[in-house]
Amino acid sequence: MQFKSTLPSSSPGFAMPLISFKDAVLQCLPPEGGLYVPSSVMDMRQFFLYMDANTTYPELVETLTPALLQGDLNPVSATLLAQSAFSFEPELMQLDEHFSLLKLYNGPTGLFKDFGTGFLAAAMEEFLKNNGQSMVLSAVRDDTGVSIARAFAGRQNIICCLLYPSGPIRGLDLSTFVPNGGNILPIQIRGTFDDCQRLITECIYDTSFAERYHITTANARNPGRLLPQSFYYIYAFLKLKKQLPGGLIFSVPSGNFGNLIAGLYAWKFGLPVSGFVAAMNANNSVGDFIQGKSFKPKPPIATISPGLDVAVPSNYERLSSFYTEAPAVMRNMVFPASIDDKTTVDTIGQVWKKYGVLLDPHAAVGFAAAECLLEARNLSSSDVHIVVLATGHPAIEGILIKEITGQTIKMPERLIALRKKIDPIAIIDPQLDALESAIASCV
Repeated sequence: MQFKSTLPSSSPGFAMPLISFKDAVLQCLPPEGGLYVPSSVMDMRQFFLYMDANTTYPELVETLTPALLQGDLNPVSATLLAQSAFSFEPELMQLDEHFSLLKLYNGPTGLFKDFGTGFLAAAMEEFLKNNGQSMVLSAVRDDTGVSIARAFAGRQNIICCLLYPSGPIRGLDLSTFVPNGGNILPIQIRGTFDDCQRLITECIYDTSFAERYHITTANARNPGRLLPQSFYYIYAFLKLKKQLPGGLIFSVPSGNFGNLIAGLYAWKFGLPVSGFVAAMNANNSVGDFIQGKSFKPKPPIATISPGLDVAVPSNYERLSSFYTEAPAVMRNMVFPASIDDKTTVDTIGQVWKKYGVLLDPHAAVGFAAAECLLEARNLSSSDVHIVVLATGHPAIEGILIKEITGQTIKMPERLIALRKKIDPIAIIDPQLDALESAIASCV
């Protein structure tokens, strides 16, 4: 698989160069701008046919990775990668003839991001095993930083530098910090999350800095974080394929749209899926765009599903590239829905009463959006089955869920430590020279 930039060439007749998955991962962003996307994809239907509900998640990764990434990872490396990255699996729970829930919170930090960061960290270690080193520089907040730190801790030839905005830092392991002999470097920026992201972009495009430290990132801008998220869509299909009476649709809680992009990649690999629900909260960032109108960013709105409180999705360019290539096809594949807080709360309560299942607010947005699609299209269970992605452990929002349902959720042991406050190694202004000084003093 080769990758290209979403940014079209500014010179007529000049084609942007294609690069390998390995180079796209280690470079992260195209030098001319834009984001990396696959230039073409392999038809994987032959693999979907012989794998079944008994296929484990590591086995799925071991099988698909060398086929997708020919030339970058051989079968032996893919096996080592899968074993290294995944001591956990998704879990598919079929609720009734209409709905299933794909639980993506069984990883070390209770977030769907564990699947992407786990794969990325293991892949980078394989790429750098015999030659080279890299610094992973990522803007993080809340539990995202923990997910990245857990995935990269102890990885050889990699230093992971996490940039936090002002506010508390939680859940990191002091023993993994660079001054203590580890490879994790948490630095706090006097500013906002946007300041952190802007600073990272400056680092990547500052040639001397990027080459000195071999900079890449673990955010969704990196295709190595995004591509492996397509695997759990395939996993869900394998669990259901013998029971599907009609079409298959995924309802995806969508903020920065990386999860939806990953699902669209799975569809391009040949996954027999009828469509995707882009489940947004009241921010509804790209609802108009998906329906054929121009994209006009609006100020973000704070909601009870904060992971979806996004005004300008970081994967907008990737989403736009799908619509540029085939707008008519895409408008029959992606169904936007905007869910307000009241509906989110009502859905958490209703799903508990009907199924005895507790949803966090993000999964509730996905479930409510799926119900909207069934009602709007008057679809029966013989027409379609909808898999709702549950992207975060409900215990993370346990206080809110108890207020709605009266149910107390026991926090898993692995998540309890994520609440502990940790001091950063340095606190700096959002300036490149300040960041370089902080890094140089530690590595």
